[in-house]
Order: sequence, then C-alpha cells, then structure tokens
Amino acid sequence: MTRPNGTNYLVIAALSAMFAAATATPSSRAQTQQDDASACEEVKKHYLVEREQLNARTLTDLLFEATQKDCAALVEQFLAEGASVKARTGIGNTALIVAARMGHTDIVDLLLARGAEIDQRNLNGVTALLAAATNGRTAAVKTLLSAGADAAIADKNGVTPLIAAAFKGSEQIAELLIDAGAKVADLDQTGKSAIVYAAGRGSAPTVQLLLNAGVDINRRYGNDLTALMWAAGYSDDAAAADGAATVRLLLAKGAQLDLADNRGRTALMIAAGRDHAEVVTLLLAAGADRKLRDKEGKTAVDLATDDAVKTALLP
Repeated sequence: MTRPNGTNYLVIAALSAMFAAATATPSSRAQTQQDDASACEEVKKHYLVEREQLNARTLTDLLFEATQKDCAALVEQFLAEGASVKARTGIGNTALIVAARMGHTDIVDLLLARGAEIDQRNLNGVTALLAAATNGRTAAVKTLLSAGADAAIADKNGVTPLIAAAFKGSEQIAELLIDAGAKVADLDQTGKSAIVYAAGRGSAPTVQLLLNAGVDINRRYGNDLTALMWAAGYSDDAAAADGAATVRLLLAKGAQLDLADNRGRTALMIAAGRDHAEVVTLLLAAGADRKLRDKEGKTAVDLATDDAVKTALLP
C-alpha cells in the first residue's frame, strides 16, 4: 500500500481467521467445531506427556497453547494447577494478549477474572486491546473496554487501537473506541492519525465517525497532506467506489479543494497521478482548479497517464 507521495504506509500486522462464525454455513461451522475439538485434544495429549514432570515452564507452555487454540476448559485447568496469568512469551505477550489477538472472548473473560493485568504491554508496547483492534476482533474489543481497558495506550510506533482500527477499516471497532474516549487526533510516529488511514483506505464510514468526533477536516499531516489528499490517492487495495465515496463525503463536509502538499500538489493532481478517474471527475465538478501547477511546473493533466483521465482534465 502506498501513500500519495510514494512512501510506504506504516504496516500494522494483522492475522485473519479462515472462517467467521457469523457467516459460516452449518457444515463449515460443524467442521470448525470439529477442528477446535481436535486441537484441544492435542493440547490434552501434550499435558498427559508432561503431567509427571509439570513445572512452571511446562505449565506456561501449555497455558499459551490452550489459549491459542481456544481451549477455555484447559486454560482454567492449567491455571488451577499453577500456571500464572502473569507469564509472558519471549516477546512479552501474556495469555490475555494472545486471547485478545485471536478473539477468544471466553478466555479473555476467564483470564481477567483470574487477575490478568488488562493493560499489560508486550515488548513492542502492544496491549490486549491493541492486539484485538489490529486483528478486527470486535467482540474482544467490546469485552476489554467493558472491563476497563485503556483505549489511549499506543505501541512503540505510536499506533493506538483507534489508528489500528482505522487502518483496518473497522468501523464498529472505531466507534467502540471513540465512545470509550479514544483520542481521535493522536499521531503515530510517521505523523499520521486515524483519519489519514481511514481516508487512504477509502473507509468513508470511519472517516464520518472521526469527523463527528471533532477531527479537523483540513488539518495537515506529514508532507502537508490532508485527509482529502489521502482519499484522492486512495491505496491500491481499496475499491474505486470506496475511494470515491470517501472523497464525496469529505467534499460534502467542507474539505478545501485546492490546498497543496509539500510538492505543491493538490488533491486533483494526486488523483490524476493515480489515474483515479471517478475522483478526478468529482473534484472537477466541485470546482477544483485544473490549471494549478506543482513545484515542478506540472498540472494535473501532466501527471495523468490514463487517456480518459487526461481527456477529463483538458480545458
């Protein structure tokens, strides 16, 4: 994914589940349950092998394995036998962080009830809430927020749960976080905020939420880019219709058309350079100035490579 000036977006690692229970067919749900039961049987086998020489290390390993594989009964058993909710992996993950990342809400509840520290951070500064938000685990986010998780804690790159949700285009998670008091204007270490990521991903609903929460629509971020510029140069993995919808929303909310970034390029120039035909049409209809030149003396038509876009930009 690229940003309008050609540099890389901050990568937020995400793990996607193969099947979503809410949309699974009866047969796929049955298969998933079968697979889960089989996974837990494997954990039981490992327990039986280690049972005669259980110690803190083996119990910790079993706890994390059971957490990863969503074996709540075994998590409870291993805690009863002496495994600690404070145990951490080599990168500092707690079982709670793992459960939140995987979206295993029953285990999240269980670990919290056993005294797990809700805002514990791993070595990268990631909390359970950030892990859940990064991976689109709506139920886990709701559970953690209800239990008092701090929505403002960022990782070492300055990524907050809200920024992660905006990057993912997770409107429901973003709304939960905003309602919980997440700071909508926070910047990560690359100088970008939640609205930048949402706009660049063509997530109009998330952009709307952030504007409703008071984000300045014309604020400038790194390289003097605005949300409109980011939306105009929406990322390759965003649908053209989504990018256009986001631009349409920003225009309706009063985004200034002809602001220029540090290269002297306006939203129209950025859209033209990306050959985003529908966005170019929207911006022209709104009154964008096609005659403006960037610092290299180029106009929007000079930056376009698509013939249809070039034609639309001609006087």
